[in-house]
Amino acid sequence: MPMLARSCGDISYDVTGAGQPLVLSHGFGASAAMFESNLPALSARCRVVTWDLRGHGKSDSPADPACYQAASALDDMTALLDELEIERAVLGGHSLGGYLSLDFTIAHPDRVAGLILIDTGPGFRNDDARDAWNARAEGTATRLGEKGVAALGSSAELHADAHRDVSGLVLAARFTLTQRDGHVMAGLPSVGVPALVIVGDQDKHFLGAADYMTAKIPAARKVVITGAGHAPNIDQPESVNAELVAFLDEIPGSADAP
Repeated sequence: MPMLARSCGDISYDVTGAGQPLVLSHGFGASAAMFESNLPALSARCRVVTWDLRGHGKSDSPADPACYQAASALDDMTALLDELEIERAVLGGHSLGGYLSLDFTIAHPDRVAGLILIDTGPGFRNDDARDAWNARAEGTATRLGEKGVAALGSSAELHADAHRDVSGLVLAARFTLTQRDGHVMAGLPSVGVPALVIVGDQDKHFLGAADYMTAKIPAARKVVITGAGHAPNIDQPESVNAELVAFLDEIPGSADAP
């Protein structure tokens, strides 16, 4: 896979297919490999860009905590679009990748043509809920530091052997996964592009978030995938692929993409 040179460490990415640009961002503890079951269907009609967040997969894991701030991840996304000469793309994100895709859309609306949000949420309305989330993220960092990649868990998108080492995951848990304010949630009504909200019917932690985002994003619609957990694109790839392709066909101008 090619590497994008960045001052905070190089970012691993890959490009398959041609047509409407689609950038897929994975969740915490996962890697670009989580989209392998989706690439054949998507790359048949899109130019699909997958990448590894800093500290994940084949991307670098620098020791500087500042490199793991959410703002740094958004800068990586901008640099990746610029490197590939993509003016506007559909963004698709799972879990943390979905939150970052929302954040990017609010910060750079001119670079986004559509949104695909898979088992993700928009953050928290109040400080207490946010503090509880951040405490869980710190707990994840601590367990990773103590047990290594074995502490990742058993969700379908998590593969210990996808990562170089645990150090980057520890820092990503502490500084990328944590949240500082509610600006993403507050910005949902400003999202001016079509959005597809996908959630597995067994992912109880994100069903409410899916409802909330669908209600607050003006041009959003929700799809619940039966028989799927936190990674429905892996649990039920055929069902998810059909929904993704149908949504991409609805994006204005997609039929004319080179």
